[in-house]
Amino acid sequence: MPYSTAVDCYDYPQYWDLSFRDETPTECDFFEAAFERFGDGPIRRVLDLGCGGGRNVVEMAARGFEMVGLDNNEASLKYLRKRLDRRSLDAEVMMADMAQFDVEEPLDAALCTFNTFRHLVSEKEALLHLRSVVAALRPGGLYILGFHIIPLNADPECHERWTAQHGKTKVTTTLKVVRFSRQERREVLRFNLHIRKGDEVLRLKTEYPYRLYTGEEFRSLLRKVPELQIREVYDFWYDIEDPVPFDHEISDAVFVLQKKA
Repeated sequence: MPYSTAVDCYDYPQYWDLSFRDETPTECDFFEAAFERFGDGPIRRVLDLGCGGGRNVVEMAARGFEMVGLDNNEASLKYLRKRLDRRSLDAEVMMADMAQFDVEEPLDAALCTFNTFRHLVSEKEALLHLRSVVAALRPGGLYILGFHIIPLNADPECHERWTAQHGKTKVTTTLKVVRFSRQERREVLRFNLHIRKGDEVLRLKTEYPYRLYTGEEFRSLLRKVPELQIREVYDFWYDIEDPVPFDHEISDAVFVLQKKA
């Protein structure tokens, strides 16, 4: 029987990760290409921030990288550990807040894509996060950070829907902006996941707050972390040969940042 519930969708990583699984090979191909193009020396040890169920952790570990997955959701990390065990892969799994964290060994690179950064809804949290990344990276290390820039003339109305399927499990995800405040620099996104597994149907609903950034607001934030420099900017097509200008028209942004040596 179908039923609905308002929950934290991150507590259901098997469905959340399935919703985005088609992006994984493209993202990871881009990560490798960026490491090759912008890396200062070999890149082996890589941190995935807000890793969720670990779709990128698992894929990059399978490609031979020494991965660290960090998240603050135990259900997601438990699922990640099972995925690693199932594929006989090794990775470090950390339960920590991405706003402020420490790692024992220096990192060659860090990753944070698909708006995870915007979960940090205050400037204090965002600054703590960037400074934690700086502290964790070795000199010359890379930080690939992807999120939506919201230009001043952006339409606050947004409604998207997409479907992903694996085996007998089909997930239809609907995203809608339910609250938008430029003054507060915050929007609330509602995610509805409709999951069908054979005759079983499950509907999940969650609302998450996200911080708003214009291009200039992000530039202003970066100026407070001078250890990081922008090497290049891309969009969500992840084409390493096609960088985009960091101007007032940018919306889907993937920043390749580097810690100064």
